[in-house]
Amino acid sequence: ASGLSFFLWKRTPDDELLEVAARGELSTPTTLAAQVRRMLADRRSTRFMDDFVGQWLQMRNIFSQDPDGALFAGFNDTLRSAMVRETELFFQSQVREDRPVRELLSADFTFLNEQLARHYGIDDLYGSHFRRVTWNDDRRHGLLGHASLLTVTSYATRTSPVLRGKWILENILGVSPPAPPPDVPELVESEHLATAVSMRDRMAAHRANPACASCHKLMDPVGFALENYDAVGRWREWEGGSPIDASATLFDGTVVNGVDDLQAALLRRPELFVGTITEKLLTFATGRGVESYDAPAVRAILRDARADEYRFSSLVLGVVKSMPFQMRKAS
Repeated sequence: ASGLSFFLWKRTPDDELLEVAARGELSTPTTLAAQVRRMLADRRSTRFMDDFVGQWLQMRNIFSQDPDGALFAGFNDTLRSAMVRETELFFQSQVREDRPVRELLSADFTFLNEQLARHYGIDDLYGSHFRRVTWNDDRRHGLLGHASLLTVTSYATRTSPVLRGKWILENILGVSPPAPPPDVPELVESEHLATAVSMRDRMAAHRANPACASCHKLMDPVGFALENYDAVGRWREWEGGSPIDASATLFDGTVVNGVDDLQAALLRRPELFVGTITEKLLTFATGRGVESYDAPAVRAILRDARADEYRFSSLVLGVVKSMPFQMRKAS
């Protein structure tokens, strides 16, 4: 009961959970499932959702981001907080409605207030309170269109296909790119690249170094598909006087051109995304990283959740029922 409560509520169990445990009923599958769904529906689960989003999506890093004020004059602490709140509310809605987790990448709605709406180019929304907004524009569907994540994966003055590609590989696909060699040079911003006006041109020059090419061929194409978003997540068509080129060939040979194609490519293999979320949940629940010996448990969670369309509650229940969660050993 305590392990379940600290996982989903970040606090001690309530009377109902303690009573069920005292009667020895918490180990009954139907009772355990009922308690998990009750706890997820309770407002006390909000902290779990927000903390999980912060850890999984690296949302906490946005508070150390400092976009250049001369280039991004509209960015301030209030907008930064609004970006985070959008992603938190979006994730909460998916969990509370118990939607299939793949819809985190494709949902056609979000939560906006006036300031964030202006940031996205929406002029007819007023007030500081957040409300659910349906997108008429598919460029913002799902998590990949959130300014919070696009800002976290950028530098102060520019976007970074490398950071964005690495973020998607690790947090969406569960693929860890190789570590850079110790003698890898920094991306040159001037001198040799004085005539390179686009990020694609700069990265092409960077990849000309053989020490850089092996890692970047995995990460860069994924990141280039998001180049229409600037370093604070605003949509753009041009950079440095040249039109944005968001085309790329992914590591599996899939050709994409922009965020829509990238999203479609990711959703063609939803098991990768669902598997990554499952591993992140198991890490969050147990307080340790997923190891090779956890693979059977992860496969079992995914196998059982498949029949329920990979809804969030089925993944959480699978984690709670798993051996890594139930058989933890005190130090």
